[in-house]
Formats: sequence, structure tokens, C-alpha cells
Amino acid sequence: MGSSPQARGLMGALMVRSLILLSLLAGAVVGGRNQVRHYNFDVEYVFGAPDCKEHVVMGINGQFPGPTIRAKAGDTVVVHLTNKLHTEGVVIHWHGIRQLGTPWADGTASISQCAINPGEVFTYRFLVDKPGTYFYHGHYGMQRSAGLYGSLIVDVAEGEREPFHYDGELNLLLSDWWHQSVHEQEVGLSSAPMRWIGEPQSLLLNGRGQYNCSLAAQYSNSSSKQCKLRGGEKCAPMIMNVQPKKTYRLRIASTTALASLNLAIGNHKMLVVEADGNYVQPFLVDDLDIYSGESYSVLITTNQNPKNNYWVSVGVRGREPKTPQGLTLLNYLPNSASKLPVSPPPVTPRWDDYNHSKTFSKSVLARMGSPKPPRFYNRRMILLNTQNMINGHTKWAINNVSLVLPATPYLGSVKFLLNHTFDQRSPPESYPANYDIMKPPVNTNTTTSSGVYRLKFKSTVDVILQNTNAIKANVSEIHPWHLHGHDFWVLGYGEGKFSKNDEKKLNLKNPPLRNTAVIFPYGWTALRFVADNRGVWAFHCHIEPHLHMGMGVIFDIEGRFVRGIPSEALACGATGRMMTKDGKYH
Repeated sequence: MGSSPQARGLMGALMVRSLILLSLLAGAVVGGRNQVRHYNFDVEYVFGAPDCKEHVVMGINGQFPGPTIRAKAGDTVVVHLTNKLHTEGVVIHWHGIRQLGTPWADGTASISQCAINPGEVFTYRFLVDKPGTYFYHGHYGMQRSAGLYGSLIVDVAEGEREPFHYDGELNLLLSDWWHQSVHEQEVGLSSAPMRWIGEPQSLLLNGRGQYNCSLAAQYSNSSSKQCKLRGGEKCAPMIMNVQPKKTYRLRIASTTALASLNLAIGNHKMLVVEADGNYVQPFLVDDLDIYSGESYSVLITTNQNPKNNYWVSVGVRGREPKTPQGLTLLNYLPNSASKLPVSPPPVTPRWDDYNHSKTFSKSVLARMGSPKPPRFYNRRMILLNTQNMINGHTKWAINNVSLVLPATPYLGSVKFLLNHTFDQRSPPESYPANYDIMKPPVNTNTTTSSGVYRLKFKSTVDVILQNTNAIKANVSEIHPWHLHGHDFWVLGYGEGKFSKNDEKKLNLKNPPLRNTAVIFPYGWTALRFVADNRGVWAFHCHIEPHLHMGMGVIFDIEGRFVRGIPSEALACGATGRMMTKDGKYH
């Protein structure tokens, strides 16, 4: 039988009260090491001025970016989310958290759960199993672009220590910002012909940037004017205060919707020590590239002239930059934060200097003692990333299939064998051997599908991401790919079309574990993971408009055997119609 929004709301509220009581009881008996950490999130639109121009932003508890979640490895995080949006559903994805045993808490609409309707409450409860730098963001429509995101930091477990020393910590959440509303962007992307969103108006550091002025205008020969920020303005940079002669851990995460970024700190080198929640072999850089969905920890030593302050600069990579640098200050105390550096901000490498980007990506290797990948795979799929057309609509497709999400979440469909709710044909595992990746597609037509790749539990899976030319000649875009529910080993990067001859180039000795990896123009990236987490998981390009236009695939890893799915996670579509009044299924 069906269930109305009111019934689902009442059922959800009863379930939430039960979960809160259970959580409090669990918290009462935990004692000592692992804790249950509770957060209440009210999601709503608020007025803000991220780049000094007032705009509606999606906030949490009235703030943007959302509150920082902080926990220790082994803790349980419980987030009671209330949807205070008037006309939209919402979900939140906990990016980089593997959701071991809790696939319904992954926060992916139509995949792991139903969208949370206006007025409804949903409780996310999950284990944070390993330390690292993570973040969270909306995963329904393009709500990440609207500002629905925040930091999620997991410290080492009680009694344990990081494999490196630092005296203090700084946190940097990077994003890009448009003045056009997300709803207008979505309509434009879905129109025929497509209306592209264009480049962002500004880059935000911890939710703050400046539009139509520059903090560093006095160094520039351009026409940009100097920012004159008054105290308390929401767009005033969040200053990074440090003491001289100390070592700081700088946690960096990118939740950009489109932009690939490069970060540099004037006169300071950075020692990279963590990537996507995994320790890496430390290496020193003057600047680092960071793609949407990635996170890093770097160590910086404040060993420069203590009488000066220094620029922290972020610029666009991989696209011809039409967006000014994002800037803030590394403020050596007790200097005033109003004291500008003596030198101009670091210059971002040329946007199409891909050798610079590849050198950095290939330098990220696993720290000694990290888990090694299995030597052999059970299954390999080659995923060709193409831009295509359907009846005048521009799409992105994988092996000529553009993903569309069903009305019933996949997790419920595979759990209850509702085969009529999504396409039962398995998507193609490769592409024609004669396809020329260096030229636009001969036939731009594509098809849509809601099909899934079904993976055997604990099987070793290789994914070769293969880049190609878009519809326009001489255009091949960067795509950062993110896997839910798992980390993968990045076995290597290469030029042109992947072939058997590239097998010997793969790194099985010390490949890094990541949850996000980039493919460069006209190249390939090889990934390997063990499908050891039951559920239904998204694997997709983390560029928001590309996912919106179909650039993703779905992995079903024995979702049929997932137990304990909360009823409110599936109170929509065909699974909602199966639900009885007491919240059970018949």
C-alpha cells in the first residue's frame, strides 16, 4: 500500500525518536574510547554574501558553509537532518566515509535512499572508521553548487598518534561560486540547445571570496580595484593565524562544482602527508593541484620572516581561467591581519600545463606499510567518457550510455527484487576497439539507462577510465571520478588509448589509496578496488554539471543481502508502496 508525505513524516518522526533514544543509550554505555557524536542539522535557504554580493545560499543551522563535524576514528556520528526547504527534497553525502555496513546512510538520492521531503526528518548514523580529512555535501540535484557542504574531520583514535608531528592545525575548504541560481543552471543544462553554466564568478576559501575587487589589486597592472572590506562582512577572508617557528597541519578539501584548483602559499613549501584519508609517502611541493572531491593534508613550517604576512592563493587549472584567484592571508602573529604581504600572490601555473599536473598526481604514493592491492583482478571494465547528444540535448555518457536515476532507490529495488523499477540490462563494459579517442565522435547519439553493474562480493575489480575528445574538436576535459563505499588503488596514468602494452606500467608496489582520481585529457587512469562493502554505490564524475548530465555508473555489490535498512530510507516509489502503516514491508 502507498504512504502519503504526512504518513511518511509521522513515521519518520517516530523512527527518529527511537533512534535518538537508542543513540543516547549507546552513548551512555560507551565510556572511554569510542563515542557517539550527535549533530542536529536544519537545512534551509538563507541570505548570504559569500563573495560580497548578496545571494540566496543553502545553509545548515543558518550558517554557510555548514558546521564542521569532528570525531575520532571508531566513533559513531549521528546527524538528525530536518528539511526546512519549502519545495525541495534533500540528502547529504558523507564524502570519503565508506559507510561500512550502513549503505543507506551514504546520502545519495535515488541510489541509497529517498530524498528527504520538506518538513521531514531523517537520521544518518554511521561509523567513521579511519582518520583523515573529509567533507560532506548535498547529493540531490545540484544542491552542492547551492552551498550545501561542510568539513568532516576524523582524528586518530584515542591513544593513537599520527605518523608525523605538528604544533597546530588549519582547515581550508575550497569551493567555487556562481551568481546564477542552481535552479537556473539545472534548467540551462537540460535545455535544447544546452545553456552552459559558464565559469564561476569567484573562488571561495572557507565560504568566503571577493567579486569585482581583489585583496591584492595593488600588486596588479590590471583594472581590478582594491577590496575595501568593513569589519564583520561575511565575505571578508578567514585569516589563517600562525605563530612563527612552528609546524602546522593544513587540511585542504575541494568541494568545487566545476573548477580544478591549484593552491600555493607565498614563500612556503608544503609537505604532502595525506590524501583522501590515507597516509602517503611525504613529498615536498611549492604548490599542489586539487580536483573536485579530493582532500589533502600538508605540513607547513612557519620559518619565514616573522615581520611579514604571506598570501594563500588558489587559482583555476584545466580550464581557461576567467575567475580571479581566491586569496587569504597566512598571518604571522602578532602582526596585524591588515598588513599585506610585501610580495604579490603566487602565480598559478598556466591552466593547460598538464605536465605540471601529472607530475604532482604521479608523486602521490602510498606510505610504507599501507595496504597493497591484490596482484590480479577478477573483472575489468573500461569506461569511455564521452560527450553526446539526445534529441538536441547535450549529455555526458559512459560507453555511450548516459545515466538516469530511477524513482525507487536502487538499494530498495535490489533488496526486494523489484526488477521492474530499473533497467535490467547490464551496461557495456568496454567500447568499440576502432573508436578514435583523439577526434569527436562520428555518431554523437547516445542512449539513457538506469542499469547497474553487478559485482561479486570480495571480487577484485579494475576500472580503466578512458578519456576522449568531446563533441567540439580539440577539446578533452579533465574529469575527477569519485567512488562511494570504497577506496581504490590508483595503479597509474597514461597517454592515449589504454592497451595491453600499458599493463607493465601499472604500479602494484606502492599505489596510493584514494576515493577520487582524475583522468587527464586524451589519457587513461587505472584503478583497482576490492568490492568488500555490500550495498549499491555511485561511481561518477565529481563535476556537478557533468553528473547532472549523466556522467556516472552504479555498482550493485550484493545489495540483496543488506540488512537493517531503516524504513524511512525507502518510503518512496515502489518500496514506499510496499510499506504498511507500522513502517514494515509486506
